[in-house]
Amino acid sequence: MKITGYRSLTTVHDWKRPVGDVNGVIASGITEVPILLLETDGGLTGVGLGQHVDIARVFPAVENEDPRAVSALYDRMLAQVFKSGHSGATYGAIAAIDMALWDLKAKMANEPLWRTLGARDRFVPGYASGLCYGLDDEAFEAHYARWAGLGFTSAKIKGGHDLDRDLQRLLKVRDIFRANTARPALMLDVNECWNRKQAVRHLSEIEAHLDLTWIEEPLRRWDAEGHAVVGRAIRAAVATGENLTGLDQFGPLFEAKAVDVVQTGSVWGITHFNRVAIAAHAHNLPISPVGYNANPVAHAAAAAPNSLGVEVQDFHFPIGLKVDQQIADGGIILGDAPGLGIEVDEAAIAANRLNGAWEVIEGPHVRPERAGLDLGPPVRASHP
Repeated sequence: MKITGYRSLTTVHDWKRPVGDVNGVIASGITEVPILLLETDGGLTGVGLGQHVDIARVFPAVENEDPRAVSALYDRMLAQVFKSGHSGATYGAIAAIDMALWDLKAKMANEPLWRTLGARDRFVPGYASGLCYGLDDEAFEAHYARWAGLGFTSAKIKGGHDLDRDLQRLLKVRDIFRANTARPALMLDVNECWNRKQAVRHLSEIEAHLDLTWIEEPLRRWDAEGHAVVGRAIRAAVATGENLTGLDQFGPLFEAKAVDVVQTGSVWGITHFNRVAIAAHAHNLPISPVGYNANPVAHAAAAAPNSLGVEVQDFHFPIGLKVDQQIADGGIILGDAPGLGIEVDEAAIAANRLNGAWEVIEGPHVRPERAGLDLGPPVRASHP
């Protein structure tokens, strides 16, 4: 079987609530979900999720190749764009193809991807989340009460701008999840909006009131030294890495002993997760993928020896995607459908007329000119 072509679709995820973080909130709760369909001469189609606008530059590396050689094809894609660079949009295209290749490899074996990757158990522990920054207090409590009703014992909230609000919400989540466990695991994600001193001051105040499991992305992603400084000053673990592309970018974090929980973004593909997981394992560190529509990297997390748990962000899936998994018992129960277990209903996608909003200026990926905090100059989006 050989890869013959590709098609791109876009559906939407209707979160049915405002979603976002300290950098911005999408009030409509409707976001785009790019879909890559990788076609073969054997009649099978591989499904990849995530933006892939640069696919035309990457696809020649896999055209007419056998999809079972997925690990080698990943390196072939990297080599294809070696001179011109493979970060950003290009890395997203590599990841979408990689995800589709793994989907095909498992489909050719007629087994779910978690089996192909060597997992023993279909259950993947998770923690409750949900891009909850834009929820008012009542909706916030209802959101996490719903997670507690699904058996979750750990939760992450979005914060970073208002310390009093963050602390109040962490305490509220702790109370909600005590229905399931005496000691819920609590995490705070501030999406890179603090500087070093802010992080130490704010976390010291929080830790005076509760046991924080981890602080996520307290500083800009490239500040390995700063993450190490923060990590030594607090009790909580430091989690970061979801926005890093390429295994080489994790090196400074490992060398500086700056990370306690290694994270990967699901949008960077299966092979990326596997390689970062092994690198983290070699440093005696756990790995945890961040959430994404249809939780595709959960299959890889099920097989990783050092997987700590998967972020689960929502209770349902994007329009036109039928996903063979259940969210229950505090995690994800993967099914037996071949590959990723994702079926694409193109008619349903074509029939929807909703417009997504990740690309608008106030989207959660767009940093404001000023984080609105009380120490130091504005933190801007440009690299130092």
